[in-house]
Amino acid sequence: MKTKLTFLISYTFFFDLTLLSDIMPQTFKLNLDSIMTHVKLDPACANAVKNFTLPENLGFGTVMAPVMASVSYEKGKWGELELLPYGPISMYPNAKVLHYAQEIFEGMKAYRVGGQGPFIFRPEQNHLRFNKSAERMAMPHIPAELFLKACFEVIAYCADFVPRRSGESLYLRPFMFATEEALGIKPSEKFRFMVIASPSGSYFSAGGLSVLIERHGARAFPGGTGYAKAGGNYAASLLAAIKTKNLGLVQTLWLDGRDKKYIEEMSGMNFFAVINNELHTPQLNDSILEGITRKSIIQLAKDEGITVVERKMDIDELITDIKNGHCTEAFACGTAAIIAPIDYLAEETGERYPLLHHEGKVANVLREKLLAIQEGRVKDKYNWISVVEPKTF
Repeated sequence: MKTKLTFLISYTFFFDLTLLSDIMPQTFKLNLDSIMTHVKLDPACANAVKNFTLPENLGFGTVMAPVMASVSYEKGKWGELELLPYGPISMYPNAKVLHYAQEIFEGMKAYRVGGQGPFIFRPEQNHLRFNKSAERMAMPHIPAELFLKACFEVIAYCADFVPRRSGESLYLRPFMFATEEALGIKPSEKFRFMVIASPSGSYFSAGGLSVLIERHGARAFPGGTGYAKAGGNYAASLLAAIKTKNLGLVQTLWLDGRDKKYIEEMSGMNFFAVINNELHTPQLNDSILEGITRKSIIQLAKDEGITVVERKMDIDELITDIKNGHCTEAFACGTAAIIAPIDYLAEETGERYPLLHHEGKVANVLREKLLAIQEGRVKDKYNWISVVEPKTF
């Protein structure tokens, strides 16, 4: 059986593309049935799928799907795409990724609530962002056909392991890393792109988030890698995560690296606040990751008649708005969490700023609208989801 998928991709690139003669919006149709990319199937994949059992309790990112996709880049070109049993990978100790962190990744979800689908949400946006990250990290672009083919092959052969309950999904993690064996500090000329997947439940347990305002450390700076989905950005947030946990809190809210004044994002999510019945979110800059969930929420909110304001958000002004009742709600959003209401913001000193609608009055409405589209429970007027036909060995 073939993966049947045809959709329109509209790309507007705001960064240099070395394979294009000029910078113009690119619009084309992608039909995966006609893609020339050959997929080499490891014979052991059949037994890996046959012997895999989906557990009742999934957690998030701990149960791994039985197959993975892999392709290498060497001498200026991509090699043959392979589908392999999930398992360890090998590399030399002097592989550049282990020393200079030349690595990027994405997060995507496939849904199959009630046996429909599987549906994949806005994969072309992930590909676009992946290549933008690759440019910042001096890594090669991966063609749309190869990126998407790898993702869809994993979904197609793991269709039986996409959870059926609402809010659960098959979480996909495409990633690329430098494999050149040398200790010299220069960009690698060899890379490996892979896609692994994890049948997963909710990212957060029930209840609102408690959030530490990080006023001392910084995760990204102007001119740095903050807008790229690179592992180093997340590593930079881990020390604060320990402090946050020790204070009995769940998440960290980062401010800008220069002035420690303007809200940027959570450690792995974008930030929204409801102020005077408007939806406010930090305007994008080169130290904030452009979230695909963020982009989708903005569209949904506007279509609901909610005014959306993208601006520089002063943390102290937000605290004043919370205290005087102008800010009634705040929430975080991202692929993994979808939308998570915030219970209260907190200082390292212990002072707390509780949100009036901590249960997520607006957040839950937007979450349900977004999740209903992702799970195929309502008509998708935005053409955000695509269907992947299951495959068997």
